[in-house]
Amino acid sequence: MTLLLEKAFGKASELEATEQDDLAQWLLDEIQHEERWKHSFRESQDILALLADEALLEFRSGKTKELEPEKL
Repeated sequence: MTLLLEKAFGKASELEATEQDDLAQWLLDEIQHEERWKHSFRESQDILALLADEALLEFRSGKTKELEPEKL
């Protein structure tokens, strides 16, 4: 465990029990969401590579046009 995390847990231990539980639940939820994002990106690498290849082919064959943000 890092020193910063130890310090955070030390401060958290001074909170009321319900606040500690709320903080713990928030932290667990954040870790779970992060794991889901990592899994999603890992699983989507092949698809992203295919989409990138397709975009490059369209660009090289002149099927794309320059984006003009002021016209959006």
